[in-house]
Amino acid sequence: MEEESSSPVSPACIPPGNSALLTPLPLSPDTLRFDEDDDLEVFSKDATLNDGNSFSPLMLASPLSMINQIKFEDEPDVKDLFITVDEPESHITAIETFITYRIATKTTRSEFDSSEFEVRRRYQDFLWLKSRLEDAHPTLIIPPLPEKFIVKGMVERFNDDFIETRRKALHKFLNRIADHPTLTFNEDFKIFLTAQAWELTSHKKQGPGFLSRMGQTLKAVASSVRGVKNRPEEFTELGEYVEAFSQKINVLDKISQRICKEEKDYYEELKEYGPIYTLWSASEEDLVEPLKGMATCIDKCCKFTEVLNSKLSSDLIPIIHEYVLYSETLSGVLRRRDQIQVELDVKVDALVNRKADRETLKEEIEKLEDKVECANNALKADWDRWTKNIQTDLRNTFTNMADCKINHYEECLATWESFLTSQSCDVQEKDGS
Repeated sequence: MEEESSSPVSPACIPPGNSALLTPLPLSPDTLRFDEDDDLEVFSKDATLNDGNSFSPLMLASPLSMINQIKFEDEPDVKDLFITVDEPESHITAIETFITYRIATKTTRSEFDSSEFEVRRRYQDFLWLKSRLEDAHPTLIIPPLPEKFIVKGMVERFNDDFIETRRKALHKFLNRIADHPTLTFNEDFKIFLTAQAWELTSHKKQGPGFLSRMGQTLKAVASSVRGVKNRPEEFTELGEYVEAFSQKINVLDKISQRICKEEKDYYEELKEYGPIYTLWSASEEDLVEPLKGMATCIDKCCKFTEVLNSKLSSDLIPIIHEYVLYSETLSGVLRRRDQIQVELDVKVDALVNRKADRETLKEEIEKLEDKVECANNALKADWDRWTKNIQTDLRNTFTNMADCKINHYEECLATWESFLTSQSCDVQEKDGS
């Protein structure tokens, strides 16, 4: 395994700089109140979308006031790593059926042996990469992967819609990593993009074994049971925010999927509506033109509705659901931060209660204090970056969807107004004659 190359941002400890957290603000329970009797009550009465800098409740006035008060400086727009996920292929063996995707990479970075790479990866390879990134950077917010199995009733596994939806999600996953100031220089990420299949398989075997991973899991469980005595207040409030965010985004996801299903049902019924007027016109000599005109209008509205449904399925549902997965990621990051804190707390308690090996304990405590500080600073900096991304993503998503809705209704309205105008002209002509 090659030695990890140096990067502009140290993966071990990100200096807080301008991204340090501001003074925490209390999060009012009323702001997050949720009416259990009506799951459409997503937005609290006290939390409204007043302007472009305030989202509610998804962009709550967070306990750390990240969204509403931090002014983000423009980052240099220098991109030197371009990744594309495409060309899915089905593979059928005696044991399993799976899909692989082509990963095409272009780069100008000197640490890469070439400027272009092309490999094929399956879903479990992406899972391995995500796991390795979490091990190497436990308090950074690793982008989520789409679930192995999708929501029941949406699409069947391995049909074209499912494969395309997953391809887009995997493409976004890799490009979010590529755009991250720290994760983009991770050695496992580089190997994922460049190694041939047999090389990647060999590299995977060098990773932590089952017992090591199980030990990490047990530590995480132990820390949750034991609790954290010295957790900084800002991280406690951040945890409360994540819990509230998770509740709201899950409800929004549920409602969005329900709306999408209802729109599809409406479209299927609308397709059957137009032909009825066409058949009716065959038996009504005096109403042939009006009935055919009705059928034409309905057919046009049906096409407009199909376009709208496509936008809902491709531009709204996946983005909302991605942030459902992000809420789970955030909870995991906070648990890993607490695990590091617990390790420090245990050593401090041991130093207080034991007389032997005090010097050894002091050295371990100093190292853990540095580790906790680095973990805290990394999480703070990444939290700032994540909140900026979600603000941009959700604002663009909701704005684009509003534009699509407006355009849909304007097209339908114009269709019916044109029909009414034509009918009025026909009536006037008949009256004049």
